[in-house]
Amino acid sequence: MTSSVVDPNGQAATGRSFLFVLGSSRSDGNTEILARAAAEQLAPGIPQQWVDLNRLPLPDFQDGRHEAGSWPVDETEEALREATVAATDIVLVSPLYWYTLSAQIKRYLDYWSGWLTAPDSDFMERMAGRTLWGVTAMAHDDERVADGLVTTLNNSAAYMRMRFGGVLFGNGSRPGQVRNDERALIRAKTFFAGETPLARFPYER
Repeated sequence: MTSSVVDPNGQAATGRSFLFVLGSSRSDGNTEILARAAAEQLAPGIPQQWVDLNRLPLPDFQDGRHEAGSWPVDETEEALREATVAATDIVLVSPLYWYTLSAQIKRYLDYWSGWLTAPDSDFMERMAGRTLWGVTAMAHDDERVADGLVTTLNNSAAYMRMRFGGVLFGNGSRPGQVRNDERALIRAKTFFAGETPLARFPYER
């Protein structure tokens, strides 16, 4: 787990701390480039932690809710859980793969299921009111093709009683191509300053 926490006293001053969860199949991809462009706009005192799921020895999640005994929790999973509950803002950085989240990010969210149902868990209570964000790069110019990804993030936030800051979109397929997406880079400058309403399921609106 890699960390780039800036000014550990900053969280008390700003009340915010960011966890960026990288879920691309390659390092330094277009989605990560866009996420870092947005993160550069955060105030210097706001802590940032960056986690690359490809670098974590994290097995596929196994749902043991209805089985005897308990699922063993190793150091990697516990460190990831602690990083998640410590952040006020969780940013899921996922390219658009088959019109939704990458397998890496989906697996990370699957682990939330285990953290929710662990004995004496307060995961739901601790996550309520925090903010979920998304950053994605895709080859298509029409953002509507990513509606599945947006719906997944919004509904996940709604279930957890979290806020949803929306998704920062960028266009790019070849390495570094998102740097040519001027509109995305302009959006990145103010993305994390946007409104973060409480997420709601479609039937609640």
